[in-house]
Amino acid sequence: MKKKSGDAVVERDGVEFFIDNESASYLRGATLDFRDGLAGTGFQIVNPNASRTLWMRTSFEVTPSA
Repeated sequence: MKKKSGDAVVERDGVEFFIDNESASYLRGATLDFRDGLAGTGFQIVNPNASRTLWMRTSFEVTPSA
């Protein structure tokens, strides 16, 4: 993927993440982890903003702020 105009760039441990303004508020405080275990291998998003987590924590739903 390529950075688009207006994207924020977050760098951690040599990896760059591009985050658009619309998604930034939903991802604030979230962590990304890589898991390798009996239940499966892959990335896991832990998001304190999620009102519910869908299918093995690969996506989430948030409740809009009032």
